Amino acid sequence: MTFAFLRPALLAAAVVAAAPVQAQTEIQWWHSMTGGLNDWVVGLANGFNASQKDYKIVPTYKGSYDDSMTASIAAFRAGNAPHILQVFEVGTATMMYSKGAIVPVGKVMADAGYKFDPTAYISAVVGYYTAPSGQMLSYPLNSSTTVLNYNKDAFRKAGLDPNNPPKTWPELTLAAAKLKASGVSCPFTTSWQGWTQLESFSTWHNTLFASQNNGFGGTGARLQVNSPLHVRHIENLANMAKQGLFVYRGRGNLGDAPFYSGECAMATASSSTYASIKKNAKFDFGIAPLPYYPDVAGAPQNTVIGGASLWVMAGKPAAEYKGVAAFFNYLTNAEIQAKSHQTTGYLPVTLASFQMTEKSGFYKQNPGTDTAVNQMIRKTTDRSRGIRLGNFVQVRAIMDEELEQVWAGKKTAKDALDAIVKRGNEQLERFEKANKG
Repeated sequence: MTFAFLRPALLAAAVVAAAPVQAQTEIQWWHSMTGGLNDWVVGLANGFNASQKDYKIVPTYKGSYDDSMTASIAAFRAGNAPHILQVFEVGTATMMYSKGAIVPVGKVMADAGYKFDPTAYISAVVGYYTAPSGQMLSYPLNSSTTVLNYNKDAFRKAGLDPNNPPKTWPELTLAAAKLKASGVSCPFTTSWQGWTQLESFSTWHNTLFASQNNGFGGTGARLQVNSPLHVRHIENLANMAKQGLFVYRGRGNLGDAPFYSGECAMATASSSTYASIKKNAKFDFGIAPLPYYPDVAGAPQNTVIGGASLWVMAGKPAAEYKGVAAFFNYLTNAEIQAKSHQTTGYLPVTLASFQMTEKSGFYKQNPGTDTAVNQMIRKTTDRSRGIRLGNFVQVRAIMDEELEQVWAGKKTAKDALDAIVKRGNEQLERFEKANKG
């Protein structure tokens, strides 16, 4: 009796032991994060991999945002593109119009049985990556915005109130003059000059950067950054440069390091600089909203989104897309979002993670870290929702080239901005022709 009872159980155990262990489905994720942010990305992948047994996220650094986009296009044509590609926000329109190359995240999530609730996200963030139909196009992994970082120790030395940073551009100019008089060689600088001084500047002042609601209305958008307000602002910065109050340190994020080192006392930069400032700065620092012109109606409004999102590449088996959806669902967890926000300075993508961070006392313990969120949760308008243009990478390069001519005293603000509009619109026209029909 006992032997007969045990025989089926032993047989079943033998079958299980003999059966091959089901391999995890690998999901390839190409990204552009370096240093501590690379550690963060790897940590997200490891956390998801440990949370379940069916899928394995494999993060791979593929160079700069420009490099990874180029590599992904070549890989897609060769039939070996990654499942997930991190793309910076200026590549959004290019990805949107890449027919057959991407699968909208909203579809991937729905097909896997996950619900997408737009109201759970910070509106300015999810709105940027969502189509007019309401379908989510990409997953907003690392969204940032522009802020003003300032050196509180330098403020004290210059006789400025370290707890009252400049709120307007006239106030910033006066503060820069006092900082220079106190011996600071670089009172003010900026990173990502086109993003901070033209793109975010526009939305912050509820002023169009481009027609058709900054490109959200279609590919027929054209630049409008030579308005009287834009000319006024670039002229003011040019005058500051002549007086040594504004010191240009180079393209991209080259303005960040001089602030970390204490050389520059004020800098407009990405909110994602928080982690690096906290790690590298040997001084007391503060984070403040972008300055604005107080006589401009509607200012301040809200700043423009930066950072990057995750796009799902087409041509993969349905079973693998389920793994992608499971990973995105994991990333939406409020605790994971809150930890990412507090670690990196990137925005908390969901309202729940923002509220969780607020309740934890993080913002009180780290004053200014809620600046980016507060700038982005203001009610957006059609003019301030964001900027979504084709060939935007090329347009950014044109802005860099022309603004550098202004800082060097070789062009007037008006001439440079007119050139940005003319040259930039040529890029927009090319994109429109390539994506008709």
